[in-house]
Amino acid sequence: MPAMKHWLMKSEPDEFSIDALERVVTEPWTGVRNYQARNYMLKDMKVGDPILFYHSNCAVPGVVGLAEVASAPYPDPTQFDRKSDYHDPKSSREEPRWWLVDVRFVRKFGRTVSLEDMKARADDFGDFALLRRGNRLSVLPVGASQFKRILSME
Repeated sequence: MPAMKHWLMKSEPDEFSIDALERVVTEPWTGVRNYQARNYMLKDMKVGDPILFYHSNCAVPGVVGLAEVASAPYPDPTQFDRKSDYHDPKSSREEPRWWLVDVRFVRKFGRTVSLEDMKARADDFGDFALLRRGNRLSVLPVGASQFKRILSME
């Protein structure tokens, strides 16, 4: 059995927060429109993989809780919905372009592990995609040691 992978998934708290995930428990991770992020969900994520839930584009961006992958990948229904901001007219039900996984709430952190705190300890993280300049992906792989480091900073 392959080793469990660890992930970080970003969401703007005004759009979908850790509190919203706690309320609904499980949510489809819709609206990803970056091929690399899509491929992580389609090809690499497995049910049970742990996820660091990250609030972005807010006063204090950072990791605010834990979630887990709750489903196998399936086509993102928003790509077919003409009224959705994520509609893709080039995608068809026969050949969908965009895929998603369901995400399940595990727990909220006692405090936000801020991006600023992580940057201050950048040497502890090695080559960590989140800390690379210009990285805007909403779904990122996280090494096991990086994952543990963030948990230890809570």
